[in-house]
Amino acid sequence: MFHGATMHSDAKTAINRKRAIRRRELARTITDVRGRIGQTGSLHNDYELERQHLFADNRISSAYAVPMLAMIVAAISNLWIDPYIVATWLVFTLSLHFLTVGTCRTYERQSTSKRSLKHWLRRFVIGDFLYACSWAVFFLLPPKETAGDGFQVFQFATMLIVVAMNTMLSATLPRALLAGTLPVSLTMTAALLQQKEPIHYTLAAMAVGAQGFFFILGSQLLKTANTMLEYRAEKDHLIAELETANALSDESRRRAEEANLAKSRFLATMSHELRTPLNAILGFSEVMKDEILGPMHNANYRSYASDIHASGDHLLNLINEILDLSRIEAGRHQLQEEALSLTAVLDECCSMMRIRANAKSINLTASHPDIMPKVWGDERALRQVILNLLSNAVKFTPSGGTVEAHMGGTEDGGLFVSIKDNGPGIPEEEIPVVLQAFGQGSIAIQSAEPGTGLGLSIVQALVGMHGGKFELKSRLREGTEAMVTLPASRVLEAMPVYDHPVVRRHASARKIA
Repeated sequence: MFHGATMHSDAKTAINRKRAIRRRELARTITDVRGRIGQTGSLHNDYELERQHLFADNRISSAYAVPMLAMIVAAISNLWIDPYIVATWLVFTLSLHFLTVGTCRTYERQSTSKRSLKHWLRRFVIGDFLYACSWAVFFLLPPKETAGDGFQVFQFATMLIVVAMNTMLSATLPRALLAGTLPVSLTMTAALLQQKEPIHYTLAAMAVGAQGFFFILGSQLLKTANTMLEYRAEKDHLIAELETANALSDESRRRAEEANLAKSRFLATMSHELRTPLNAILGFSEVMKDEILGPMHNANYRSYASDIHASGDHLLNLINEILDLSRIEAGRHQLQEEALSLTAVLDECCSMMRIRANAKSINLTASHPDIMPKVWGDERALRQVILNLLSNAVKFTPSGGTVEAHMGGTEDGGLFVSIKDNGPGIPEEEIPVVLQAFGQGSIAIQSAEPGTGLGLSIVQALVGMHGGKFELKSRLREGTEAMVTLPASRVLEAMPVYDHPVVRRHASARKIA
């Protein structure tokens, strides 16, 4: 026995240790996420890192496409330049290109903290400048004596393609964009200005204009990249907020589960620790009140015994209702279903409540068709539903009032039970309140009627377990109507619709809705 208790204690300790670890993990998650959300001032630096990443990614993705342009230009240049000179230039250009690609690959393998160092930006700018200088050298290569104006037109077209290509690849870094395009366009412009023909001056002017155009294009591409990064940052912030909400939700759910477990343990203890002495109090006070063992000559003692019995009975009813509701909410309340006559249940409940109704001079009536089919349900649960509704109606109806109970079929083949009174009614804004657990309206508070505020909550839960629907309609100073509707699947045989004003009124209300 002691060994079993020790094992139970060890298991409980392990569970508590796991919960503590989970709480610490959630706390760290919440702290990290909130820290990321609060770092709005560092967005500019994040954009700079992202632009460097885009630059490196562009270079790596074009690692094999760009050399193809150099090889095509070299192959065509053999028509005007000595092949050995072209081959030397091609090897030099490809070497610089792959050196730049290797730098970008090294950058991508670095951690985020090392990527933020400024020397990477300098490397990128220097790499683009050297690569642009290799292309600038191409425009200074000596042509053959037989080369004509066609070679210069080819060089001009090559300059446009190279500048456009470098603009697309380096647009995210303005310094690298200038370093990768200016040497090419300026060298081409200088080479054209050395010629004396008007066509050369025209091409030189177009080279300068092309440089300006591509610089503007690069600026627009940079703005587009910044806009894309802003949207991405906003998306990351929204994801971080969702992660925070999820972490808080997990923590709240954990606390709710612990509170529910504590409530269940408390109610289990209450069920035993309170019911046992209450039964003794009720039994002994009833013996004293009824003077079973002999007369009590002091009238005050008899009054005290009666008050003790009434208070104990009220407390026992409260405990029973709390336990019933907790079992239903925990999903531990199981329906003992059988075929039953709901008409007999209604008549029995009305007979039980008629004593209380007569004590207040309330006219309690019940009406239903002579022949009603049986329903499939829990007799004890449905009896509790009807008793709770009748008890509320009798409790809040003033002396001389009326309480009407109706039962019949619905248009869709179901079955309804309606309890209507002509009491003070409930304000419309208070109906959601009285439907909550422990909720009481202002009329109940003012009249100081005894109650726990759990009756309607239990009714809703039990009706819901039967797949039915509970409606509460009330108007101030006109009365209240509570209607329970069971679905057609609970009715064991078809039946005609009960032709009653209550049914017609609800049917017309549904059609209007």
